[in-house]
Amino acid sequence: MAFQFSTSARNAALDAIETAISTSAVLKIRSGSAPANVGTADSGTVLATLSLPSDWLAAASGGSKSKSGTWEDTSADATGTAGHFRIYASDGTTAHIQGTVTATGGGGDMTLDNTSIASGQAVTITGFTLTAGGA
Repeated sequence: MAFQFSTSARNAALDAIETAISTSAVLKIRSGSAPANVGTADSGTVLATLSLPSDWLAAASGGSKSKSGTWEDTSADATGTAGHFRIYASDGTTAHIQGTVTATGGGGDMTLDNTSIASGQAVTITGFTLTAGGA
């Protein structure tokens, strides 16, 4: 049987993730597929780098936690097709979360206004939600 957790326990776990990563997290959108796991070396080209708001996720509610504030890079780093992302601690090198990227409505772990990125263009994150399992 799979574990089941109360909503309070799931909310606490999600809030602990943001606390562990800390304020001023860095998001990098990369080309290609994500590495095998978040502990594996980075892969792909960095297309956009975003300094996330100090309080980058809203308080967990109902077992999920969504982006808070505006997540945007006003000038993309390189040209390519977004394939995955990583969220790092404020040092920009310690990876904590990774997942897929699609255009809005595409069902990725994170959604963008446009996955075809050109160097210098603005890149806006339209959706990002963490959901705790065990409901």
